[in-house]
Amino acid sequence: MDTPRSRSSSRAGASARTRGNARARSLVAAPLAALALVAAACSPANEEPSADPSATGEAASGEPQSIVSLAPTTTEMLFAVGAGDQVVAVDERSDYPEDAPVTDLSGYTPNVEAILGYDPDLVVLSDDNGEIVSGLERAGVEVLLLPAASTLDDTYTQLEQVGAATGHVGEAAELVSQMQTEIEEIVASVPERETPLTYFHELDDTYYTVTDATYIGEIYSMLGMTSVADGSDTYPQMSEELLLEADPDVVLLADSQCCGVTPEIVAQRPGWEQMTAVREGNVYVVDEDLASRWGPRVVDFLREVAGIVAEIPASAGAGAGAGADAEAAAKAGADAPAAQPTP
Repeated sequence: MDTPRSRSSSRAGASARTRGNARARSLVAAPLAALALVAAACSPANEEPSADPSATGEAASGEPQSIVSLAPTTTEMLFAVGAGDQVVAVDERSDYPEDAPVTDLSGYTPNVEAILGYDPDLVVLSDDNGEIVSGLERAGVEVLLLPAASTLDDTYTQLEQVGAATGHVGEAAELVSQMQTEIEEIVASVPERETPLTYFHELDDTYYTVTDATYIGEIYSMLGMTSVADGSDTYPQMSEELLLEADPDVVLLADSQCCGVTPEIVAQRPGWEQMTAVREGNVYVVDEDLASRWGPRVVDFLREVAGIVAEIPASAGAGAGAGADAEAAAKAGADAPAAQPTP
């Protein structure tokens, strides 16, 4: 999953901005509704009715009707809470759902003028690249910044924020409840093991990976798995020597769609034929979009990995091929500069 630096301060800012915007809308909507009722009561019976706000494209509650999304995850969140009809444009990398209005807008190198060309009343994004947030706010556009989540609870909170910002509070709450129920059922379906399975989650063929202290690491931990990598850097690059010494029970390839890495290619790497995961046929391709986004489809990713874990015999576990000393060495040596996954 995306894990930009200074995540805490960004999330706090996004949360405060959202609460403030939601409060402002509610404070405005209440007196407007009251005025509408008074006006209706005082109007002569033969007076022509006023125009229906929905007919002019404006919601009576002041909800946004022209939303732009600049990240694949935020796009998925908007559609998942029922705000898809309000979305007029999404960035070039938003490939789900299929009916999302994809444009050439970029979330990496955002351009204020290009975004304003869609006349948005709300822009939802995951990064403040190029200080795009302040630029949009100076133009009078409301912004909802949703940084990469660190935990599942962050995902639930962000979905609720999206629901509040778009007028779909009930739908968002229902979605979160459904996700929690499905996740509990998936986790309960996985056989318990005396010893956790060790895994290597491959981000690219230079052996960048994840530790347990990441969003995706939490997902794996819920399914009884633990990373062979550890250290202060949560997205470390392991050396091939230390990786082979760590001898993971499972290898999960998140670089197949982008880079064409397959279990067959992995098996041909020097020394890998002795790795437990390769020897036991436990090298799997995972959907890298699901693995790198923190939106509602995290449930699908959890289900995908649960299916993989269920196929591995309960007798398999940490230490099947390598000793504790080798694993400790791999963990100690895994602290290297990190490559950030895509949102």
